Amino acid sequence: MATPSPPHPTDRKEEPVTALPAQVARHAERTPHALAVVDGDTTLTYRQLVTSARCLASHLHGHGVRPGDRVALLMPRSARTVVAQLALWWVGAACVPLDPAHPRPRIEAMLADSGTTLTVGDGKLLASAAGTGATLALPEDPLSGFGGEAPVPAADMGPDATALVLFTSGSTGVPKGVAVTHGGIAELVTEPRYVTVTARDRVLFHSPTTFDASTFEVWAALANGGSVVVCTTERPSFEDLAHHVERYGVTVAFFTTALFHQLAARRSRLFSVLRSVVVGGEAMAAQQARAVLRAFPWLELVNGYGPTETTTFATTHRVTDADCDGPVPIGRPFAGATAHVLDEAGLPVADGERGDLWIGGSRLANGYAGRPELTAERFVEHGSLGRLYRTGDMVARRADGVLDFHGRADDQVKVRGFRIEPGEIEHLLREQPEVDDAAVTVRRPTEGDARLAAFVVAAPGPVPRAETLRTRLAAHLPAHLVPDELTLVERFPLTVSGKVDRRALAELRGVTVTEDRAEPLTPLQQAVADIWSNALGCEVARADADFIAYGGHSLLALIVTDDLREELGVTLTLPDFFAAPTVAGHAALVERTLLANHSDLHPDAPEDTDGH
Repeated sequence: MATPSPPHPTDRKEEPVTALPAQVARHAERTPHALAVVDGDTTLTYRQLVTSARCLASHLHGHGVRPGDRVALLMPRSARTVVAQLALWWVGAACVPLDPAHPRPRIEAMLADSGTTLTVGDGKLLASAAGTGATLALPEDPLSGFGGEAPVPAADMGPDATALVLFTSGSTGVPKGVAVTHGGIAELVTEPRYVTVTARDRVLFHSPTTFDASTFEVWAALANGGSVVVCTTERPSFEDLAHHVERYGVTVAFFTTALFHQLAARRSRLFSVLRSVVVGGEAMAAQQARAVLRAFPWLELVNGYGPTETTTFATTHRVTDADCDGPVPIGRPFAGATAHVLDEAGLPVADGERGDLWIGGSRLANGYAGRPELTAERFVEHGSLGRLYRTGDMVARRADGVLDFHGRADDQVKVRGFRIEPGEIEHLLREQPEVDDAAVTVRRPTEGDARLAAFVVAAPGPVPRAETLRTRLAAHLPAHLVPDELTLVERFPLTVSGKVDRRALAELRGVTVTEDRAEPLTPLQQAVADIWSNALGCEVARADADFIAYGGHSLLALIVTDDLREELGVTLTLPDFFAAPTVAGHAALVERTLLANHSDLHPDAPEDTDGH
């Protein structure tokens, strides 16, 4: 076997990195008054952060939490989230982040698989999740409410101890929890050489805590003495992101590839404030990368690649204008990671040839919580290369060691930054009595729009309704796993080998909405319909047109809300947007907002008689 290309010399770490709680404590000793966390009008210095986390750790210890325990964390993104995660690590427990927006069956499955002994977090959210085991509400103020407990020393957790259990989509219908290690996170964020993060930087924290990108957003800042800027809006719009970046002077941010593409297309003003942007989740489009680099030439743009099993990023590449002449590469492994391009026999392929990408090194996860068979299947002991994780991605290595991405070797897909196993959705669809068979793929109406599309073959009897099936799926799956489109077909197109031809499926048109007998639109409804049509890539001509039925999803909702703000001068929050997701509903919201903003236009307002 040929010797794999060595890691780039600037990415080598000569000494093991220090555990993150110890690093944060060291910053608190050296710069106690330096800003650590900003959450709206709430700020925590490093001394306050560490003091609060130590007090909470003692509080948790008093409630029976011990080293090695797995404790679920259920709370909105906030400064309290950072304190709680640090406290769990201080007492030696692994943190299992939960998303309040996930349906209860999903949360219960995650708690069971991860082996949690306790769920802590926001009192109201815990009350609504009753029945999921022992719970402990945390005080509203992260600096108070822990009095009386004796301090506990920091647990001596080695680099291989589990720090986080992060759940991803599972091909058999069950989510799988990735056990990420303390050493893996510490190597990822400590003095990173793939992106600039210093004590003077402020890093935006806007990802869900269940998404591995949040690991970078929080701990890259705190490991290096910088500040975490918490985006307190649960589902931030383009304007919310720009506002936080401008108001708090954010210098470093991570964006999913799909979100970056939309921000780039709009030349978002947030790029004028940021110095470094890390992008990941899907293949980066050269056109958008080049547009941003030319409009904001000072920007440090990094293309990051890596599944959760390799601790957020396994390879990175600092993008230049020259890279945009072709597909943007995913770069080289860094900080303890290794990358190997192998054939089906596990042997290396020649430079320039495509092969399976296997990741090794010290940042590999411990495996899947409660799933030893799956762990053994995906984490393999290679005869000469040690423990490796098979990514399922196809790549080719250039002569200089840089990797180019060439798609998947299996059916797994990425949509708006989320890793999705179609089998998980197909499994639930096939369990519905009206469904005989199901297939899920990705449809791309335009370059920047990826839609999760489900195709269903009906069972004998009543014809299944798309919205009924989507509602049932939403009761078990998080929003990003519920198909944007659901189409009934007589049979699936097959490849010559007899497998479902997913490419042919993706070329089929999604949900078709009947446009007959449509009532004329009012001028305001027409303005809303025009904005929808532009975002959805199809004509919308009905007042009762439903955004979801036309293939709308969360990222397209961001586009529509931004266009409504720019063209009609009205800001809709995403909760309001999805509360009334029809043309008529949005027009009514726009009208009420305009009337509220301009009371002189209200029909009940007294007429201005100029004193006569």
